[in-house]
Amino acid sequence: MAPFPGSGLAKGLAVTLRTMTKKTVTEQYPDVQPELPPRTRGVIGLFEENCTVCMLCARECPDWCIYIDSHKETVPPAAPGGRERSRNVLDRFAIDFSLCMYCGICIEVCPFDALFWSPEFEYAETDIRDLTHERDKLREWMWTVPAPPALDPAAEEPKEIAAARKTADKLAAAQAAAAAEAEAQAGSEAQAGSESTAPEGPEGGES
Repeated sequence: MAPFPGSGLAKGLAVTLRTMTKKTVTEQYPDVQPELPPRTRGVIGLFEENCTVCMLCARECPDWCIYIDSHKETVPPAAPGGRERSRNVLDRFAIDFSLCMYCGICIEVCPFDALFWSPEFEYAETDIRDLTHERDKLREWMWTVPAPPALDPAAEEPKEIAAARKTADKLAAAQAAAAAEAEAQAGSEAQAGSESTAPEGPEGGES
């Protein structure tokens, strides 16, 4: 059966009328900032103090968009007679966001928690060359990183915290044992001293 002439127009108008009666959900950006999910992949923040210049992030990046420069410094020995050590000092850490595909591999492979996802997304530039952001800008984005979600009360304790607590308990037990031993030794020395200074009784003799 052939469709009634003008039925398509009628259906289109019906959809238009239904839409006109619904409440709009348009957010007036940029006057109203959007509510982003907690795990939004906006940009990458750098916590510079944790970076050891291990280069894992740059080597694992599939786009080769991370640029790192560093130099070595000699650290004096911590104790007299020790050996001098050398450590890497970060000179440059930059990410070219015109190449980045936001895969998150650099964040996952970082063994020292120096890279984090930030929900910040307002970093458009008029020149593509300005999308290479240096470590100063990456550090500014670090302060926009949301706090991690609270742990599930029924979840297991993280291994790092369990190991740290176990070490702290052992150290506290060792300190308590040493304090008890020192107290016992001090008590025995005090008792021995009091016995050695006690006056002797008169010697018995014939009258």
